[in-house]
Amino acid sequence: MNSRIARIFEQLQQRGERALIPYLTAGFPAPGFTLPLLDALVRGGADIIELGVPFSDPIADGPTIQRASQEALAAGTTLQGILEMVHEFRRKHDTPIVLFGAYNPFFHYGLERFAGDAARAGTDAVLVPDLPVEECAEAAHCLSDKGLHLICLVAPTTTSERKALIAQHASGFIYYISVKGVTGARNSASFKLDEPIRDLRRVTNLPVVVGFGIARPDQAAEVAQYADGVVVGSALIDLISANRGEKDLGARVEEYTRAMKAPLIPASASRN
Repeated sequence: MNSRIARIFEQLQQRGERALIPYLTAGFPAPGFTLPLLDALVRGGADIIELGVPFSDPIADGPTIQRASQEALAAGTTLQGILEMVHEFRRKHDTPIVLFGAYNPFFHYGLERFAGDAARAGTDAVLVPDLPVEECAEAAHCLSDKGLHLICLVAPTTTSERKALIAQHASGFIYYISVKGVTGARNSASFKLDEPIRDLRRVTNLPVVVGFGIARPDQAAEVAQYADGVVVGSALIDLISANRGEKDLGARVEEYTRAMKAPLIPASASRN
């Protein structure tokens, strides 16, 4: 599948860079914030953006993203509204968008209808954390039929045999969860990635990105030694929450994004 995601990873590989993939809860703290924040992420150097679809029952979300989802829902955020946001974003930007959310909203929207509307809006991929690989065939077919990737998750507890099964169904890239537990920034996290990612690369040629618990540039640098991309979510949501009333919110998000991207760029390239 010739896609924006494939192209971005190819371009990054040629430059020796790793992808920065920030996560943003759509509609948080209110729907009107989302497009300006997406703009700020692009200005800061985001290579791919995960746009979270809020849902009442959290799936793998820690307290930060749970609260963001609750606020977004209370503010009237809907899946249809999120697709409209993606459509508006795509008028200005080519940065790939991954919709990240529980299966329930996509199922109730209607899988075929959702896939078509998402593709027309400019979505590139969908990540559904509560959709096991054994049950993903219908969703994968609907999405691929419209040119969309189904991004698959691999956990630290995933066996080698199951990694191989997941790799058979994965598309776009594979998301490796760096730590056991739910999402959330961690001041100290031991990212033991060498062996599990080496094991994963034995069964897939897709890029491997790593998320959960990454909040600081030094953590991003550590993860980038092993992965093709780094996902940052809760720390970004915390930043937005703490500065939601500030006029320079966009500038602060842009600055944080740029700081997280910096260690993913080779020193020789950053001097040019």
